[in-house]
Amino acid sequence: MAPNPRKSHPLLKMINNSLIDLPTPPNISIWWNFGSLLGICLLTQILTGLLLAMHYTADTSLAFSSVAHTCRNVQYGWLIRNLHANGASFFFICIYLHIGRGLYYGSYLYKETWNTGIVLLLTLMATAFVGYVLPWGQMSFWGATVITNLFSAIPYIGQTLVEWTWGGFSVDNPTLTRFFALHFLLPFVIAGLTLIHLTFLHESGSNNPLGIISNCDKIPFHPYFSFKDILGFMLMLLPLTTLALFSPNLLGDPENFTPANPLVTPPHIKPEWYFLFAYAILRSIPNKLGGVLALAASVLILLLIPFLHKSKQRTSTFRPLSNSMLNPNRQPPYPHMNRQPTSSTRIHHHRSTSLYHRLHHPSSPLPLNWGPVENKMLSH
Repeated sequence: MAPNPRKSHPLLKMINNSLIDLPTPPNISIWWNFGSLLGICLLTQILTGLLLAMHYTADTSLAFSSVAHTCRNVQYGWLIRNLHANGASFFFICIYLHIGRGLYYGSYLYKETWNTGIVLLLTLMATAFVGYVLPWGQMSFWGATVITNLFSAIPYIGQTLVEWTWGGFSVDNPTLTRFFALHFLLPFVIAGLTLIHLTFLHESGSNNPLGIISNCDKIPFHPYFSFKDILGFMLMLLPLTTLALFSPNLLGDPENFTPANPLVTPPHIKPEWYFLFAYAILRSIPNKLGGVLALAASVLILLLIPFLHKSKQRTSTFRPLSNSMLNPNRQPPYPHMNRQPTSSTRIHHHRSTSLYHRLHHPSSPLPLNWGPVENKMLSH
C-alpha cells in the first residue's frame, strides 16, 4: 500500500499536522475562532499593503498626494486603501477579543504561548503606529510628533533617542522614510512570530472552556474546525467589506484629510480608537515619565497575569462573579434558588438532550445547565 503523501511528504506533513489531523478539543467554542481570524486579517493586510506600496511615495512633499492618486486614479485603489485602513481596526478587534478569551479561560497558563502573544501584540501596535504616519495628514504628523517625543522622558538618553528616531531635530522626511521601511518590514516579522506562537501552542495543545485537561477527548481539526473557521472568515469579512464600501471613513479622523502642516496644531491630537485606552492613561498622568511608564504598563501588565493566577480553577467559567460574562450557556451562580423542584421526566429528558447534543454537535461545548438535576437532588 502506497504511503499517503499528506502524511509522508516533508512539507505536506507539516501542513497536515497543523491544519488537518491536528488533535483538537471537541468543545472549544466560538471564542477560539479569533486566532484564525487574526491570521486572515494579517493575510489581508499584507496583500492590500503590498498593492498600496506599489503606488506610495515615501517623501513629505509627495506622500499625501500619492495616497490621493491611489484613491482617484488607480483601478480599485480606493477599495484597496479602504480595506487596508479598516482592516487594521478589525485586526485590533480580533486581537483584543483573543486576549480577552485567554484571560477568561486561563489560556495564559501556557506561558510560552502567552508571552509570544504579548510580543506579537507589541509588534502589531508598533506596525499600526508607523503605518498611521504614512499618509502624512495633519493627525499623522502630529501623532508621530507627540508619541515619538515621549522617548525624551527616558533619563539621560531620552533626547538623543528622539533625535535618532526622527533622523533630525523634528519629524521630517527621514522620519517618514524610515517609518515606511518599518511598516513594510514588520508585518513579515509578525508572520514569523505567528509561526513561533503556533509552534508553542501545538506543543501544549489548545485549552478548552471547561479548563480541564484536553488529552482525554480530541477530534481532528478537519473537517470540524476548518469549516467552523471558514464560517468565521465569512462573518468577519462581511462587515469589513460593508464598512469599506459604505462608511470607509467612519473610524478615521477628518483631520487626516488635510496635508501635514508643522505650523498649525490640530485642536485635539488623538490616535485611532484602538490606541485610545493607552493614550487616555498617558494623558491622565501629569508627570511625563509617569505617563510613559503607565502607558507601557497598560500593555506589559499582561506579562504578570500567569503569576497572579492562584485559583484552583483554570477558567472563570464556573466562578459566580464572572459566570455571566462569556459563558454561552449562562446560568445564575446558584441555579437552585427561586426555582421549583422538577419531575423525574424532565430530568431524564434533560439528560437525553445533553447526550444528543454531545453526539450530534461534537465541536460545541457541553451544556452546563444542570439546574433541573440539582433541583431534584435538593428536593429530597
